[in-house]
Amino acid sequence: MLAVFVALRMAAAEGTNHWSIARIWNERALAAIRADTPHPPAQARNYFSFSVCMYDAWAAYDTNGSAGFVYHQKHTAADIAAARREAISYAVFRMMKERHAFSRTAGPSLAADDTLMTSLGYDINNNTRDTSTPAGVGNAIYDAVTQWFSNDGARGTNGTPYNPATPSVIPVAYPDYPAGDPRRYVFTNPALATDRPGIDDGSGGLDPGLTVSNINRWQRLNVVNAVDQNGFPTSPMQPYLGAQWLGVRPYQMARLDPTLPWIDPGAPPFYGGDTHAQFVDEIVAVIRASSELTADDGVMMDISPAVYGNNSLDFRGVYGGTNGLDRIYDGRGYTNNPVTGQPYAPNVVKRGDYVRALSEYWADGPNSETPPGHWNVVANGISDSPLVVKRIGGTGPVVDDLEWDVKLYFALNAATHEAACAAWGVKRYYDAYRPLSCVRFLGMLGQSTSPALPSYNANGLPLVTNLIELVTSASVSSGRHAGLLPGRIALRAWPGETAQRTTPNGVHWVHAEAWTTYQRSNFVTPAFPGYISGHSTFSRSAAELLTGFTGSKYYPGGLGTYTITNLLNEKGPSAPVTLTYATYYDAADDAGLSRIYGGIHPPIDNFGGRRVGAMAGTGVWETARKYFDGSITNNPVNLTLAKLNTTDGAIRFNTIRAMYYKLQVTTNLSQPFTDLPGGTMQAFDASITVTNGLDTANKFYRAVQSVRP
Repeated sequence: MLAVFVALRMAAAEGTNHWSIARIWNERALAAIRADTPHPPAQARNYFSFSVCMYDAWAAYDTNGSAGFVYHQKHTAADIAAARREAISYAVFRMMKERHAFSRTAGPSLAADDTLMTSLGYDINNNTRDTSTPAGVGNAIYDAVTQWFSNDGARGTNGTPYNPATPSVIPVAYPDYPAGDPRRYVFTNPALATDRPGIDDGSGGLDPGLTVSNINRWQRLNVVNAVDQNGFPTSPMQPYLGAQWLGVRPYQMARLDPTLPWIDPGAPPFYGGDTHAQFVDEIVAVIRASSELTADDGVMMDISPAVYGNNSLDFRGVYGGTNGLDRIYDGRGYTNNPVTGQPYAPNVVKRGDYVRALSEYWADGPNSETPPGHWNVVANGISDSPLVVKRIGGTGPVVDDLEWDVKLYFALNAATHEAACAAWGVKRYYDAYRPLSCVRFLGMLGQSTSPALPSYNANGLPLVTNLIELVTSASVSSGRHAGLLPGRIALRAWPGETAQRTTPNGVHWVHAEAWTTYQRSNFVTPAFPGYISGHSTFSRSAAELLTGFTGSKYYPGGLGTYTITNLLNEKGPSAPVTLTYATYYDAADDAGLSRIYGGIHPPIDNFGGRRVGAMAGTGVWETARKYFDGSITNNPVNLTLAKLNTTDGAIRFNTIRAMYYKLQVTTNLSQPFTDLPGGTMQAFDASITVTNGLDTANKFYRAVQSVRP
């Protein structure tokens, strides 16, 4: 299996005896998700919920101005450290029990939650809400946090929880809206059956092999012997994981139209329209990536920060046609390690080893924490480094481990939850294709290079020597395209997973309609639309947050390293591969690149995801630091007034989610303001709109913010 060693030029973690209580519970969350069915947006929401519980419990006992996110009460105790430890434990324990009840492995996960709580010396049956006790504070915080998330649009409690009386019934988590609800997702295309070539749903219709209705839209899969990324058997027919996430409440993003994405990167290129040429370039780039999944082509490359990384965010890439993939990014590395002042050492590896290791390491496949959890692991590695000076934002006093951890988890998991809402909003809005369908579709159309050659179709694939070729009788008889059929389009590509693990599968000439991803044959592609890449969005958002939180974009010591010794998809690598990164941005960029080599995304999905992730992560950090210093409670409130008709007007003002507001009015600024009817309102969105009757009197309005009703 995949062996990962987090070095970061640091000593190993000291162990659980020296971890803060927040770290202990974070590790419990990671362990639970490693054993669960992967669901990236749902698990980002879980991580954030757990982190809110921990941060709010810490802030409840803070006297230096920190404001909680949902729970805003303040408490005291004779032993603040012990009270925080207990309150944090009760709050996050209750939340984990709630969320893990919907886990695929609910039985053992719930038991493990109880075991940890008991091992910490706390009574799992202590349900007090007496806030003069730390347990009561923790339980009250859980009440507030679960209420906050209960109506956030994720449908977290609309599934089927675990029932100990019927343990064989598998829990169902985060279902889509029921049939007949206009918010329910409707599949445009019939499924692609992965046990046969082409885009065939297995129906045996009039056009077998090509049953797609609209190639620009996502086509789910029908996977024989299907399993999820953690190996659990699942329905052969893919669902849409996170279909409702366009409507899930984020951390701080704002929009006026709930039918639009929170952050819109614009549409991807589509087949058959004005952007058709770019659409083809995107697909050719994925084919090119597949052709490089071999260590036997003799290509060596230096993947050290001396020549690799330092990419700009707005570079769209040069690829497609005869172009290679070396200009997906424009960075050319760093002159020196900024910490040591010395040049980075070369790290020369076989390209085929690198891209396969890269693809599998960042894939977050079997027994992984999914991308949001992966960045929690990265963050924990940073925190464990003896080179880190724990100053929030890189400035101010050195803080203890608990304060560092609760603030780091709160901000980081706000960033990944924000990324999930942003990315899955775009996915639902554009409902765009994945490469598996597109490669096969274009290849089945034919070649677009020359009308004088067989199998011509102006919308098909261009012929590119040694990558995309036309099979002829001569090429078959010569052995170049041995075993292929004349008139078909051949691709130089990874042939798919095989049962043997004694030799690598290499790359071969395959029919275009048989092309597949660099994934396990019983997984193939994720169960949601492609554009934009979730990995790219999660990773860039997390990188922005870690940069802001630590005060530096560089890993501790200026170098992060991760070593891969074994592959899952096939035999390899031929030698261990150590991924090396100077900055969190470089690591995030490699996470996005990995999905291109995995056949999961074309480059445009990565480009859009990086940009959306950057906006999400920087916005989160800007707001999170205001919770830490308490300035969030004095956020400026701006009002706008609009006339709706002859009798009514609308007053809209910006808000901070979970804070409370009341609208007040006066007819004379020298007179006191009085409350409008309706009383205090809690903000569930980034703004509140109130309709008010119009009359002839001049009126002045203001909105007053408070932390409690």
